[in-house]
Amino acid sequence: LYLPVQTEGALFSCGDGHGAQGDGEVCVTAIETALRGTFRLVLRKDLGFCYPRAETPTHIITMYMHEDLNRCAEMALRDMIAWIGERTALDRADAYMLCSLAGDLR
Repeated sequence: LYLPVQTEGALFSCGDGHGAQGDGEVCVTAIETALRGTFRLVLRKDLGFCYPRAETPTHIITMYMHEDLNRCAEMALRDMIAWIGERTALDRADAYMLCSLAGDLR
């Protein structure tokens, strides 16, 4: 998980553990649970993006936050196209086509 830090001296907090939740928590309901974890934070000043990104062994994930869901989808897609371009030799048009073929917009 890559979280952009835009404030000098910013802090990190984690909580609100869910034992079960649907894909979206549509009515602000989930089964709450206690969590215990260990986090390792690494400050990366070389990434230069504005919204969270995530990476797993099989996926790269972009995120966007806005009150308009369509705007969220558009901006997350734009960020994905940019990220693919940063990581590969694909130009924007080919990265866009790849998103259409293999992307999973949620």
